[in-house]
Amino acid sequence: MKIFTGLYDKCMEWSRHRYAVRYLSVLSFAESSFFPIPPDVMLAPMSMAKPKRAMSYAAVTTIASVIGGLFGYLIGAYAFEIIQPWLQETHYWEKYLHGRDWFETYGFWAILIAGFSPIPYKIFTITAGTLGMHLPLFVAGSLLGRGGRFFLVAALMAWGGPRMEENLRVWVEWLGWAVVVLAFAAYFFLR
Repeated sequence: MKIFTGLYDKCMEWSRHRYAVRYLSVLSFAESSFFPIPPDVMLAPMSMAKPKRAMSYAAVTTIASVIGGLFGYLIGAYAFEIIQPWLQETHYWEKYLHGRDWFETYGFWAILIAGFSPIPYKIFTITAGTLGMHLPLFVAGSLLGRGGRFFLVAALMAWGGPRMEENLRVWVEWLGWAVVVLAFAAYFFLR
């Protein structure tokens, strides 16, 4: 059963869509404040499909992500009471508390690291708002962290380009199933 090859082909098709940059912008904005899927899933195939545009895709992703981060900051600053029950009912509450601890310990570095790493950035944007982090520092850390991550992803995918796209397609089914197995193993191990 070839599930991941079909998904890969569909992603590559979407990455060449005439509105792909708009979709990338919306996804980047949403992921920074409330949506669970990271923009890398669009940025990577778009950068592979059109390597000459990779850096502009990274710039769009960074700017939209930081603007979305500002929206998350506003949620934390002015609407936390509304989302707090949802956070407590989901797996995000522990992450929120952990993020708060990071901010109290590391301040600016917390947002910079969260922006670059696979840690859910939205948790840190909302937390920064609840704690009233200095807004220029928040924006600077977000630009550096998010920009560093997205430009790195775009550069690596552009470097591989169409050759990487073809090679990855050959192995995508194995890689997809390996990720599924690892995810199940991690779930049972951490449980």
